[in-house]
Amino acid sequence: MRITSRRKATVTFLVLGVSLAAIAVAVGSGWIILNWRLDIKVFLGFIFFGAITAGLVLNTIFLLREIRRNEQHDSFINAVTHELKTPIASIRLYLQTLQHRDVDEAQRREFYRLMLDDSDRLLTTVEQVLKAGMMGHKRGSRGRVAVDFSGLVQECVQMARNSRHLKPEALRFEPAVNGAGVTVNGDPEDLRTAVANVLDNAIKYSGDQVDISVRLDAPDEKRVALSVHDHGMGIPPAELKRVFKRFYRVQNRSSSHVKGTGLGLFIVRAIAKKHGGRVFAQSEGEGHGTTVVLELPRSVVPEKLA
Repeated sequence: MRITSRRKATVTFLVLGVSLAAIAVAVGSGWIILNWRLDIKVFLGFIFFGAITAGLVLNTIFLLREIRRNEQHDSFINAVTHELKTPIASIRLYLQTLQHRDVDEAQRREFYRLMLDDSDRLLTTVEQVLKAGMMGHKRGSRGRVAVDFSGLVQECVQMARNSRHLKPEALRFEPAVNGAGVTVNGDPEDLRTAVANVLDNAIKYSGDQVDISVRLDAPDEKRVALSVHDHGMGIPPAELKRVFKRFYRVQNRSSSHVKGTGLGLFIVRAIAKKHGGRVFAQSEGEGHGTTVVLELPRSVVPEKLA
């Protein structure tokens, strides 16, 4: 209901802005035509009405951006509230059960495991929000070191398998075929966050059947490319660039039940830019899966340090 009302407001502001701009152009043109012999007045009138038209257009653009931004903020708050409230309620329920009922050892261990999973989910949400806040402010970079990117990706893949209880064939890793380690000069913590977010995003949008291939390539001496391909919900072509914006989430029937804050890919893009690289998505549309490619500058390490 709220989304519908905001869309109506957006359309109203757009129509109003375009109408006012058209009226200003029509009045200005008419005035110029009627007074075309008065050179100075025509010139001043042209500038005056041009300024009015430009102001109306800029004002309309600003209002539309603010409406869209407020809508994204509300969606983010709702998503974060859900991401925080659900695991807290789950942990509270298990604790109350343990407090008021006698359960056997096997069930007790299962409750502990579930509570740990929920606490990890809470921690992940908080870290995402904090990381997004840090990326939104320009700060000095921490010291960078030579990172074995192939090993780092392999660690992230194994962690994703363990945390999501996936079999190796569901999340496959193909290392670079052209050699040993692929080295990147950067912040290990940031790079690990970027890779983990790309993997987490692919798993979430794969649905019930997780089938993801992770491939690491080094096309030349200057670049390293990490490709994460899933066979999940896919992304409409018009939204391939928008998914990397802060708070943005793909809106379709298939993704309505997917949990998240809309910050994962935004953080990936910020980290890629910070390291002089880029990230982009490829998809043929809804239902055709998605490939997210993270490209980073490759660091050539001397033999004695390799």
